[in-house]
Amino acid sequence: MFFLLFSSFLKRTVLLCCSFQLGSAGRSDILPRPSALGSLAKLSSKMKRLTCFFICFFLSEVSGFEIPINGLSEFVDYEDLVELAPGKFQLVAENRRYQRSLPGESEEMMEEVDQVTLYSYKVQSTITSRMATTMIQSKVVNNSPQPQNVVFDVQIPKGAFISNFSMTVDGKTFRSSIKEKTVGRALYAQARAKGKTAGMVRSSALDMENFRTEVNVLPGAKVQFELHYQEVKWRKLGSYEHRIYLQPGRLAKHLEVDVRVIEPQGLRFLHVPNTFEGHFDGVPVISKGQQKAHVSFKPTVAQQRICPSCRETAVDGELVVLYDVKREEKAGELEAFNGYFVHFFAPDNLDPIPKNILFVIDVSGSMWGVKMKQTVEAMKTILDDLRAEDHFSVIDFNQNIRTWRNDLISATKTQVADAKRYIEKIQPSGGTNINEALLRAIFILNEANNLGLLDPNSVSLIILVSDGDPTVGELKLSKIQKNVKENIQDNISLFSLGMGFDVDFDFLKRLSNENHGIAQRIYGNQDTSSQLKKFYNQVSTPLLRNVQFNYPHTSVTDVTQNNFHNYFGGSEIVVAGKFDPAKLDQIESVITATSANTQLVLETLAQMDDLQDFLSKDKHADPDFTRKLWAYLTINQLLAERSLAPTAAAKRRITRSILQMSLDHHIVTPLTSLVIENEAGDERMLADAPPQDPSCCSGALYYGSKVVPDSTPSWANPSPTPVISMLAQGSQVLESTPPPHVMRVENDPHFIIYLPKSQKNICFNIDSEPGKILNLVSDPESGIVVNGQLVGAKKPNNGKLSTYFGKLGFYFQSEDIKIEISTETITLSHGSSTFALSWSDTAQVTNQRVQISVKKEKVVTITLDKEMSFSVLLHRVWKKHPVNVDFLGIYIPPTNRFSPKAHGLIGQFMQEPKIHIFNERPGKDPEKPEASMEVKGQKLIITRGLQKDYRTDLVFGTDVTCWFVHNSGKGFIDGHYKDYFVPQLYSFLKRP
Repeated sequence: MFFLLFSSFLKRTVLLCCSFQLGSAGRSDILPRPSALGSLAKLSSKMKRLTCFFICFFLSEVSGFEIPINGLSEFVDYEDLVELAPGKFQLVAENRRYQRSLPGESEEMMEEVDQVTLYSYKVQSTITSRMATTMIQSKVVNNSPQPQNVVFDVQIPKGAFISNFSMTVDGKTFRSSIKEKTVGRALYAQARAKGKTAGMVRSSALDMENFRTEVNVLPGAKVQFELHYQEVKWRKLGSYEHRIYLQPGRLAKHLEVDVRVIEPQGLRFLHVPNTFEGHFDGVPVISKGQQKAHVSFKPTVAQQRICPSCRETAVDGELVVLYDVKREEKAGELEAFNGYFVHFFAPDNLDPIPKNILFVIDVSGSMWGVKMKQTVEAMKTILDDLRAEDHFSVIDFNQNIRTWRNDLISATKTQVADAKRYIEKIQPSGGTNINEALLRAIFILNEANNLGLLDPNSVSLIILVSDGDPTVGELKLSKIQKNVKENIQDNISLFSLGMGFDVDFDFLKRLSNENHGIAQRIYGNQDTSSQLKKFYNQVSTPLLRNVQFNYPHTSVTDVTQNNFHNYFGGSEIVVAGKFDPAKLDQIESVITATSANTQLVLETLAQMDDLQDFLSKDKHADPDFTRKLWAYLTINQLLAERSLAPTAAAKRRITRSILQMSLDHHIVTPLTSLVIENEAGDERMLADAPPQDPSCCSGALYYGSKVVPDSTPSWANPSPTPVISMLAQGSQVLESTPPPHVMRVENDPHFIIYLPKSQKNICFNIDSEPGKILNLVSDPESGIVVNGQLVGAKKPNNGKLSTYFGKLGFYFQSEDIKIEISTETITLSHGSSTFALSWSDTAQVTNQRVQISVKKEKVVTITLDKEMSFSVLLHRVWKKHPVNVDFLGIYIPPTNRFSPKAHGLIGQFMQEPKIHIFNERPGKDPEKPEASMEVKGQKLIITRGLQKDYRTDLVFGTDVTCWFVHNSGKGFIDGHYKDYFVPQLYSFLKRP
């Protein structure tokens, strides 16, 4: 470090000297030269210039040497360290941008260096007896002369829980604390009510593995993020797997990953597979002892480059550590420390138990498209894993129930191939009769068992693949659960695969939890095959049955059903509890279990003194691992019990227990929030689990956060007009009396066009197909687009499938802002930045000319220049409605702000056409008179009726009288309605 600083100082000094010497060499008027010095003076001057030249040349090459960076102290002069190696840099004083010329390039080939420098990216992970604690730290510097957005985005393994987060922005530190959710939200609201800035950090039910925060950083400012999370390692397929997601996003001057494994049982093996396509061969350094191991991954800047001349980083993936512990003759390990014990039971060398599997596949209309494609892929993956001694069959259902085979068939290659062909031919349609399908599967297994057709040592499984939304037959979810529970035998386990993001996962989890199984959600934006393999590994290799643990001594004080977790993830059972060390120095267990044809009876004594001595000698070991593991298992068990609580009183009691444990052990659960605040306590962010995610509390914890700031703290906004970021202004929303006359689209979809000059409402319907995108407004001159995508009802009604707007897209081209509004979320994109809000939020977001206001579960209002506005209403239907779906309505007041080139199903009427309505007469329906209308040179027959305006009454609406144009508005709109189809949500309309 001294050499680096000294060379930098010397280089600048000598360069100045060189500049003076070399610059003055050609000027005789700088210093008088007495003629007496003669040629000696000339020679001396030349020697000085030559010496200075060589010194300058040497020092100019210093930055090209590989300088060790591990010894750099934190943040010492690092605003000057734009790049260490390789390459050379040139400072451009006018805009403070750095450029470099790569080796072999001329000065003309210079390229700009990223203005935001990632100074360091550190990950430290310690696993003590299968309890892993991980810290991710990122330090960033803004070297540019303008504010820059800085994003901290890390992935957290599913099932991990966040325990701490801190952030330092230019010297101001924000720290976190765990609060009960209502308390946390109250603190957040207080800061906002006092006019102080506060940010909302909310978990996303769709992407629970991500923790993301974004701040706007002043020129020259430094930012440090630090996140801590914990997770339990489960033994699967003979090993423990620890994954660290490394995604720094750019080259890091100091990148360091340390993984330490400390296992009192001893390490049988430890392996770091190649997960970066060979790019980092030899970089991970592994040190392994009998009970400890250290994996170090510290690539230099040159090694991080994806190619020698590239600026992109190759560090984008997972660092994986696989290991297993020694077991020798013992099948279990009982570790007791600090008043808590943990018991691992994972016997080896046992034969897999034969399986009898019935696959129950939902093929209703709601599974159409991506869900069905996922299902076929999922079934192929699972069928390939069946063994010859397994037996299976397939049931597919919509409103009807069909079976591939009426009996269980041996899983030969021929039968598996035939089953695949059967599944590939399925075409989804109709309703969803989950109740009847499950009862049919249970009947087949029960009958086979009663007739003695099943191997007595086999296990029987039902795997349900569905979106969990019954629409035919029994619709009441509690009744379906009761029917299944009453008919299924104790030796049958029910597992569920929930397809897609809109799956009723809470129902599927309750169904599985009650019947000895687990549920897994399959996400559409991830690799389905890998998700399925993980799921099937958990359900397909149950090595043991009838496992019972007995702790005979009274020293065990707290192993009850409420805080006892018996986790069976394929090949391991873990039990945790409390004991009183004052009463007994040792505790012991007696284990009984049944494997295929073997009865096991094992006794295990706890490690006490040896464990304490072992942990005390290692500074990296976590002496609190038994308590953390017990708390984690207990909270998970309580969450599962909470979802199955038979009464409201029991649910409240369990809720209190979860809340207390969350607070005591500093764990973010669905009932708590992570409050992140500065020292003064007036600037806050709030991180919590999804507030309305129905899957949050019925089996497993879903930790992690996807940051969605609801208002940006003061330090994130360096100027009145942010360069990049959008400014959220708290909970104030646009509240005003709705204008009496607007153009609107409601229901399935009904267009109501208000013509101000005629003071008439003209309406028409568009009957199209789900998935089609209709252009509503297209104004290429002002750069404004409004499009709507159709979504279909769950099933036809009277032979007609109604369509609604399920998604709306707004594009303001001059502002480079795109707004996507669906029935689930509101997403704003500005350049490369993305900003998300939920319908459960109440907030207002402003960016230059555009303002977006969200009123919780009701309306989104978009305003441009305070003169042009759009309102989007959210229509929720009964969750289990057999036909209808959630949809959106849009309201656009007439305005002259659009250009004469504006078009679209609504936009064309911003320039009002002349109409003449005459010859009003009785119609076929006495309450709906007819009339004739002349418009655009055509004469149309129109009918007067009523439509709804829901702005003042979201439930019942207000009647609006209008003249209805038949045949999808033919004659009233230009051309045919199909002329208004556009390929993308933000496409301008191409007019013929």
